[in-house]
Amino acid sequence: MRKPAETSVPVATAIAERWSPRAYDETATITDAQLTALLEAARWAPSFGNTQPARYLVGRRGDQAFARILAALNSGNQAWAFRASALLVGVMVTTNEKGEVPYAEYGLGLASENLVLQAVDLGLIGHQMAGFSPDAVRTSFGLPEDAIPRVAIAVGSAADASVLDDPKRVERELAPRRRLPLAEFAFGDGWGTPAL
Repeated sequence: MRKPAETSVPVATAIAERWSPRAYDETATITDAQLTALLEAARWAPSFGNTQPARYLVGRRGDQAFARILAALNSGNQAWAFRASALLVGVMVTTNEKGEVPYAEYGLGLASENLVLQAVDLGLIGHQMAGFSPDAVRTSFGLPEDAIPRVAIAVGSAADASVLDDPKRVERELAPRRRLPLAEFAFGDGWGTPAL
C-alpha cells in the first residue's frame, strides 16, 4: 500500500514514499543483498567528527536474534512485528578511544533514517519503534555498558492492512498521513514567522 507524502514541491521518491506501516507480509523474506544494502546505507550516514556511533543488532524471521528482539518489543508492537522479514535494534556507542562520543544519539538517528530510506528504495517497508525494553536487549545480547539500545526497526514487504485483524489498527494503517503545514515548521525573521 502506498501513501505518498503530499508535499508543496516534489521531494526525493524515497522520502515521499517513506512511512511507517504495520501490515507486513509474513511469507516474504529479505535477501542477503537487501539486508547488506540497508546496513551499508546506515554505515555511510554522517556522524559528528566521523565518530560513527551507530551499531545494529540484526535478526531475520525464524532465527534466534529475531526471536530475542521480538521478545523485547512491547506487546503492541509484538502484535504486528512478528510478520516482518527482519527486526533490528539500533544501538548507539557512547564512548571511543578519545572518550565520550558527542551527538551519538543524533548519529544513530541519521543512520537509522538512511536505513529506512534504503528500504523504500528497495521496495521494502520499514517501521522504527521506541516501544521496546532496552534492558531486555542489553541482557539478551550482552551489550557493553557504553552501548545503548535506542530504536527497534521492522523491515519487510507490505501486506494488505487486513492482516492486522484489529479494526482500530486497520483504520490507522489506512488513515491519511499528516504533517504540520510548512508555515508552522520553518521560521524566518522570528519564531512563528514563516520562512517561506
